[in-house]
Amino acid sequence: MTSHARKDDLQAAARRHLWMHFTRMSAYADQDVPVMVRGDGCYVWDVEGRRYLDGLSGLFVTQVGHGRSELAEAAAKQAGELAYFPLWSYAHPRAVELAERIAELAPGDLNRVFFTTGGSEAVESAWKLARQYFKVIGQPSRYKVLSREIAYHGTTLGALSITGLPAIKTPFEPLVPGGVRVPNTNFYRAPEHGDDPEAFGRWAADEIERAILREGPETVAAVYLEPVQNSGGCFPPPPGYFPRVREICDRYGVLLVSDEVICAFGRLGYYFGAERYGYLPDMITCAKGLTSGYAPLGALIASDRLIEPFLRDTNTFLHGITFAGHPVSAAVALANLDIFEREGLLDHVRGREAAFRATLEKLLDLPIVGDVRGDGYFYGIELVKDKATKETFTDAESERLLRGFLSNALFEAGLICRADDRGDPVVQLAPPLIADQQQFDEIEQILRDVLTRAWQRL
Repeated sequence: MTSHARKDDLQAAARRHLWMHFTRMSAYADQDVPVMVRGDGCYVWDVEGRRYLDGLSGLFVTQVGHGRSELAEAAAKQAGELAYFPLWSYAHPRAVELAERIAELAPGDLNRVFFTTGGSEAVESAWKLARQYFKVIGQPSRYKVLSREIAYHGTTLGALSITGLPAIKTPFEPLVPGGVRVPNTNFYRAPEHGDDPEAFGRWAADEIERAILREGPETVAAVYLEPVQNSGGCFPPPPGYFPRVREICDRYGVLLVSDEVICAFGRLGYYFGAERYGYLPDMITCAKGLTSGYAPLGALIASDRLIEPFLRDTNTFLHGITFAGHPVSAAVALANLDIFEREGLLDHVRGREAAFRATLEKLLDLPIVGDVRGDGYFYGIELVKDKATKETFTDAESERLLRGFLSNALFEAGLICRADDRGDPVVQLAPPLIADQQQFDEIEQILRDVLTRAWQRL
């Protein structure tokens, strides 16, 4: 079979059988499905041989870059030794070793690791643990969870109930009861606080306290917060925000969950975003960068006090996942963390994040660019109709801008990133942690050209 025939067969099979995730399938009725076949470093190649800069690390995942043969070798070695065994009443060496290593990296007394296969499952597991924990310790009315507006926390029904994006929740209602929204930390859209991010941070944190009091503290189990909120376009925390939230949670006996499915493992220059912003959560949820995507794995990391009741009597956390802590995935994660240490990836990110920010901020001279925000290797660029007034686009304009032009134009220009309007329209960037000035410049040049053309079309 010729390579051309093989490409045609792949397209036909993709159109006939593959159901892509969060994808308008009608978009591929009259155009090819992008089929990626190879990756190396910060780049991937499609079936046609075209090269793309992976400016989103796949999906905020591929921290160490593509094509790392040692991670493939770690997987093969483990598969030949012990390909699978469950963690239901058993253990295996790689899961034990990885749990110990994660506990050493995690802050404070977060010493217990409950493995999952991905982020949604980790978020779901944390809510289930919070609910059962409070029942076991004699506070059975605590079941509610506070989370921020526009925040994305996952797709399982529990995680979706914690998510703050109405458009992706409505088709699945009624959801799990108990999800409560509080404001996010989008300082760009907080004009009442002027140029005082600390005042804004106090207000946003105090809104969490007000929500707890409205709901009744005895009914609230947990607050879920990302260190930098992804959906809406990378909202960093204002100064003092997280320490204030920690005080509020302690005052009312509420658990603080740091959802670090994106932010953990170097995305912000630290193993965990909680370290960067100086707070100690009761639980951390993580996935993605734990294996750099070379195998599926997630984890809930819990404080010692949360497992303590389950170490007594017949108490059992009644939750489990068949492939959680899979031996092959755990072996890959250990090898991935070896690369982090050997290549000093955390120092690499911290040493170059200012240059990444400065390179992206060059785009502020474009009339369509209103804000550049983020930390580490995790940035959002908010697009506006009027920079002076911060006027955003209507839904119809956003549809034409993002799906009618930007998404395809950026891809055609060789940049994989995210053009998103789950809040105001943004372009999001999260390159592999090995990225350097060469990639920063390439990102800026492609964005400058495409955003200039987008403005001209408007």
